[in-house]
Amino acid sequence: MTYDPSPSHRHHPPPPPPPSYPPRSHTHRAPHRAPHRAPRRDPLGHHSDLRILRGAYRWQRRTATLTALGYFTLFLVLSAYAPGLMTGTAVAGLPTGLLLALAQLPVTWLAIALYEYTARRRVDPLADRIRQEAALDARREAGR
Repeated sequence: MTYDPSPSHRHHPPPPPPPSYPPRSHTHRAPHRAPHRAPRRDPLGHHSDLRILRGAYRWQRRTATLTALGYFTLFLVLSAYAPGLMTGTAVAGLPTGLLLALAQLPVTWLAIALYEYTARRRVDPLADRIRQEAALDARREAGR
């Protein structure tokens, strides 16, 4: 095996510096002032609010998913490893396993309610703010 010192990509020299212009002659005109504009911000794709929004949405999904799947997994584990508990009677002669299976529906509703609650409280306000900033940025760019 030999070492090839030549680069595997073409080398491009750096661009030449911009041309220098001779200094302007002093005249008695007032200096030109640029119109007042808001300070330039980073493009929306690099904005920290998007990272915060992704984190809030991720937390929202995990909360709702772990609520529903966690209960279902508990039900499956009890069915597999605690058959005596699942076949035992609970209220009015109903087996405990049947009551736990029927409780899956309210737990699923709870997961949906948690998802909607966290959406309204954490995710939607962030998304609305980002949407408003994007519209404002688009109007600013259109005005240029």
